[in-house]
Amino acid sequence: MKLLEERIRRDGVIKKGNVLKVDSFINHQMDIPLFNEMGKEFKRLFADAKVDKILTIEASGIGIACVVAQYFDCPVVFAKKAQSINLDGEMYTTKIESFTHKRVYDVIVSKKFLHPGDHVLIIDDFLANGCAVNGLIELIENAGAIVEGVGIAVEKGFQIGGKLIRDRGIHLESLAIVESMDDETGTIVFREQ
Repeated sequence: MKLLEERIRRDGVIKKGNVLKVDSFINHQMDIPLFNEMGKEFKRLFADAKVDKILTIEASGIGIACVVAQYFDCPVVFAKKAQSINLDGEMYTTKIESFTHKRVYDVIVSKKFLHPGDHVLIIDDFLANGCAVNGLIELIENAGAIVEGVGIAVEKGFQIGGKLIRDRGIHLESLAIVESMDDETGTIVFREQ
């Protein structure tokens, strides 16, 4: 998606350790018109999929998932990274290691919101090593639901996550795939799609 690539080139900041900061328009401050274009594109890319629910993980994927859900006319469920007093009943749980935060989270989805036979589209902001997406796939499979696909705003193509998901035979669409980035020069190279 050229619009997203241009925005990353203009406003993205490359940090040491293969970190791409897009906090001015994706995951701290959110550019809703950009999200709207992303939602339209995900609807086009998954037009043949039956989607009953969108699943994401807190927190950065929630905004994008909500906009995408408007195009599929379905609810968004987000996996929580912490137990709270207002979570009750039975839960699906898995462990996910965060690339950005360098820690492992127990991720939780209430069984009230993920059912056998649900057709689920995973939406998230980033795909690096694939830990978050694989954890969400595990939650969906444990629920007896069907993974319809995975939609990612920004994939780091030089890391293993995209290959792992594609090798599982899962329909993965990334709107921008970063092939390489250099924190010293600020150069970002995108994969031709």
